[in-house]
Amino acid sequence: MTNKVKISVCGKEFTLQTSQPASYVMGLARNLETKILEITSSSTSATQFTAAIMVALTMMDDLNAVNQQIDQLRTQSKAYVDEAGKTRLERDAVLAENQLLRDRLSALEKEVKNSKAGSAL
Repeated sequence: MTNKVKISVCGKEFTLQTSQPASYVMGLARNLETKILEITSSSTSATQFTAAIMVALTMMDDLNAVNQQIDQLRTQSKAYVDEAGKTRLERDAVLAENQLLRDRLSALEKEVKNSKAGSAL
């Protein structure tokens, strides 16, 4: 479902169609305006347009950094999953070997018991 949301940024009105809740989009607009006003108030030569470009570049840089971190986490988590798979295979092999040794021990104990019973006669 799409919503039509009216926002105002630096005195300019915009109507957006979005699937996001109106309150979310309005919050984004307020944050954008705050960032633009921070730049224009700290620099007498920065226009709202220049400030908007600077904010957009900063946000794109932040987005790229976050995407790189996500890629690193994906790579890291894949390595963890691969390691967990190898460990699970090793554990299964050890459990199988353990069961074989238990079975062999049981057979040997039975042999010893039978040999003692046979020699007692």
